[in-house]
Order: sequence, then structure tokens, then C-alpha cells
Amino acid sequence: MEKSRQNIVLEQRLSQRLTQQQLRFVKMLEMSAPELDDEVEREMEANPALEAVDADTYRESEPSISPVQTEWNSTRHSGSSADYAEIPIADSAPSLYDSLLIQLGQLHLDPDVLTAARFIVGNLDSNGRLQRDPAFLVNDLAFSEGIDLPQSVMDKAFGIVRTLEPHGVGAISLADCLSIQLEYLPPSQTRDDALRILNEQYEAFSMLHTHLLVSRLKISQERVTEAIDLIRTLNPKPGASVESAPAGINTIIPDVIIDTSGSEPVITLNNRIPELRISEAFSQAETDMKKRAEKLKDNTDREFILNRYNDARDFIRSLQLRQQAMMSVVTAIVKLQREYFDTEDVYRLRPMMIKDIEKLTGQDASVISRCTANKYVALPWGILPLRFFFSDTVGDNAGEEETDALTNRKIEAEIRRVVDAEDKKHPLSDEKITQTLLSEGLNISRRTVAKYRDRLGIAPARLRKKI
Repeated sequence: MEKSRQNIVLEQRLSQRLTQQQLRFVKMLEMSAPELDDEVEREMEANPALEAVDADTYRESEPSISPVQTEWNSTRHSGSSADYAEIPIADSAPSLYDSLLIQLGQLHLDPDVLTAARFIVGNLDSNGRLQRDPAFLVNDLAFSEGIDLPQSVMDKAFGIVRTLEPHGVGAISLADCLSIQLEYLPPSQTRDDALRILNEQYEAFSMLHTHLLVSRLKISQERVTEAIDLIRTLNPKPGASVESAPAGINTIIPDVIIDTSGSEPVITLNNRIPELRISEAFSQAETDMKKRAEKLKDNTDREFILNRYNDARDFIRSLQLRQQAMMSVVTAIVKLQREYFDTEDVYRLRPMMIKDIEKLTGQDASVISRCTANKYVALPWGILPLRFFFSDTVGDNAGEEETDALTNRKIEAEIRRVVDAEDKKHPLSDEKITQTLLSEGLNISRRTVAKYRDRLGIAPARLRKKI
């Protein structure tokens, strides 16, 4: 019988643990501008050792952080929120829900009908579409609100909601939405043909099988074309046209603002952070305790003061490092993509990867990645994600000089240009787009074309066809 053996294996592992300050720094890097503003406010409320600097009494000897760092290699101290650029946000116009309720209130409806109509409006999505089967709404109202109404009242309310503006709200499908809008157009042969197409041959219409429309509806090709052109003028998402951000949609607030109006781009971090320092009282107490360290070994007050002092010092330092890293990365992006910032021309974007920023700034790749993830930059011509400026070299051009290499942004622009110029009666397939670009010296594959066409939201050729 073999004896059981016990083996002792020694395994050496090398691990690295982040300090509390490093963890805080990483967390700050991942924050957007509004999140960072909130974090600073929370920390100031929680830690009495942290305070905002009064510009008149600011003492250079204290650790501090300025909210705005601007111009490529300089820092501008600014503690007033009045110095920050104002970012446009959604206006205060009524939401779709509010707009529809206002219209209902102006119709002087029977109380039961009004109750049912309001319930229906509350079940519409942000596009104005009713996702729930109308046959179930009576039971839904009874279960959720404890209100029992006859089906006839709900049907009447449903019909009323479908008369509200923008026309098309209250629809149960895309075809229904378009049909409602057609009903409000002046009567004409083209309108009636369009209604027949939507109500009788929607599947053939969605596939743009015009020959089936001609044969099944027994109308001419010309009438079919005119009807389809009319349908194309309608709004498939009428609720989204209301001038207010739908509930649940957040306004994009840029993390960085770049002013290109002068001879040099001016970079500003878009934070509303007051200049911070350690409270003079805590700073003095910490100094005094160092002098009387032996006497205060068992003093709980000493522990409280030191903890708060160290937390404030580490918070300020982490905030400094975060702002410096953001400024360093954005400055490097502007430097590498200077031609784009000077011209607003997407063709001027050069191939740029995280390793290029790493080489220029000395920052770790993980820091650069966190600095640019889910963050936005405001430019005179619009707001763009910081990741917009990163692009690989694509295709056989990858081995050429950087000035001649293709970036994914250039490919997107070229595909958009070719599609915009195509004959809409005979739209180009991905293979044809590839051949067109190849004839112009852009050597990329059909698969690449398909990938970037899809990324641009451009439909396949058969769905771009216009009769």
C-alpha cells in the first residue's frame, strides 16, 4: 500500500497594492466634470479641515488647488464661478408629457374621459408611441389606480389622444404613426395612395418593393413614387420633435473647453471648483501636536485632528494630480492634432493612439485612458468626445508617412462623401463604395467599408433606394 504523500509547495507572488491616495486619484480620473464638482462639495462638507481659499487671504505656504488650468504650459488661478464658461443646457420648454396634458386640459372633457386620456399619455414613450396594447389599458388603470372605467370610455380617450399635436402621438406602430399624420394633410390622390400603401402594403413598402405596390394596388409607377416621396416627408418620431429633452436624457456637459479663436488654442478645464486649502486652525493644531507629540499619545482629539488633516492634504494632492493629468493629456492631443484644431477639417486628423500621448506626456496608458473615457470637449463648432481624436492607421496605407496615412475618421468622411453624391435611385453597394475609394487611391477592404458605414448610421444600399 502506497503511503500518501504531502508536498509543500512554496510559491512566490509579486503583488502591488494601491494606497488610499492612489485609489482616490484613480477614482477622480474617471469622474466627469459635474461628478468632480459634486465630489469636492461633498468632501468640503464632510471634512472641516478642508476649506475654500479667500483670494484676499490666500497663503502660498498652504497646499492648494486651482480649478482652472489654461494655456498650454501655464496655470491661471481663478476661484470665482463667474470665470467659468457657461455651457448651453436644455431649455425649460414643456416636455412631451406636459404639452399633451396642457392640450387635454383645454378640451373640457368629461372627467372619466380625461382620467383615461391622462393615463394613456402617461404610457407613451419619448417618441409619442403607445407600447402597450390599448385593449389592456382598462385593466391597467384598474390595477394601478383602482379606477374602473368601461372600455367605451377608454376607446374614446384613445381616439382623443391621437388627435393631439404633434400629430402621430398615440400611435401603436410606425405605420400607424405615419397614417395619423397623413390624415391631417389636405385630401389628394397622392395622400390617399400613401394611406393605401401604409394600411394595405406596408411590408412591401418597407422593403421598397415598388413593383409589388404597382401590381397589388393597381396604380402607376409614377403615383407610387409620389406617394413614397410624401411618406418620406413624415416624422417617424413625432414626440422627439417637442423642444425639450425627454425624461431620463442627460445634458452633455463638456469636461474641457478649447478656444481656437486666437493664434494659440486656449485649453480650460470646465470645473466649478473653488480653490482649496487646509484650514488654518487644523494646520496650526497639527503643527502644535508635532511639538507636543509625547504628551498627546493617548489623546483622541489628536487622532481626529491628524486624520482630518491628512485626509484634506491627500484630497488636495489627488485633485491636483487629476487636474494636471487632464491638462497634460488634452494639451498633448491639441499638439498632435493641431491642424484639425486650426482648420476644423476632419481630413487633417492624423493617426493617434494612447501610446502617442504616453510618449509625449510621460503619463501611464491607464491614466490616459481614464482621462479620455466618457469625457467631452467643447469646440467653437460643437461638442465632441475626447476619444474622437484617437484613431488607428487603416488599410495598406499603414506603412506610409503619417501625413498620407488613413485614419478611421478620414474613412468615415470619405464614405459619407461618396454616399451623399450617389444616385439615390441606384445607391452604391458596399462593394461599389470600396471600388470608388480604391479608384481614388484609398486602399481599404469591403468589410472595412461595411463596418464604418454601419458606425455612421448609413443604411445598406437597398434601404437607401429612392424611387
